[in-house]
Amino acid sequence: MKLRVILTGATGMVGEGVLLECLNNSDVEQVLSVSRRASGHTHPKLREILHADFHDLSPIQEQLAGYNACFFCLGVSSMGMKEPEYRRATYDLTLHFAQTLLPRNPDLTFCYVSGVGTDSTLKSGQMWARVKGETENALLGLGFRGAYMFRPGFMKATPGQQHVLSYYKYFDWLYPVLRALTPRYVSTLAEVGQAMLRVAQHGYLRRVLEVPDIVTAAKG
Repeated sequence: MKLRVILTGATGMVGEGVLLECLNNSDVEQVLSVSRRASGHTHPKLREILHADFHDLSPIQEQLAGYNACFFCLGVSSMGMKEPEYRRATYDLTLHFAQTLLPRNPDLTFCYVSGVGTDSTLKSGQMWARVKGETENALLGLGFRGAYMFRPGFMKATPGQQHVLSYYKYFDWLYPVLRALTPRYVSTLAEVGQAMLRVAQHGYLRRVLEVPDIVTAAKG
């Protein structure tokens, strides 16, 4: 199955890594990046919509039809944020985007990036884990053809990435050691992107993918 992908978060580390995998995969026909800023990448398969307010998609909603995969990689850090503010930027924003896509793309598979430690039972003492868990639960209940929650941990950036978290340069050299000692929490960004592509095409036995699932799915 050829993929027509909507991608968010292309100016972030995870989103850019997933974008590069999409552009390099022959099974991807088209990528529509929806972002507040330009990704910095050009490619015959890539089209970009720059849109400032993800809480109001009405000006662009008709351009979001005709796709069969969405890789939602947009996210914010909870550091310094109160729960209502973080919930609006995470749960409300993500659900609004998903609910806008759903009636316009009946064959769409929605892949959402949350993270290791996300708590779908909503009992965690960490605010971000509860909000991310609630977001996952809501997405799984919307009725997409497929919906999969990705919980990556430490990720090795893809060579050539422009958008890499500044502190990663201090830890990137540790990747081989971390991968060997803590494989349940470590992958490459390439594996995350490859896993999303495989899941969008073929599905996966679990709806929530922890790091070992991501690595397994990436292998095909």
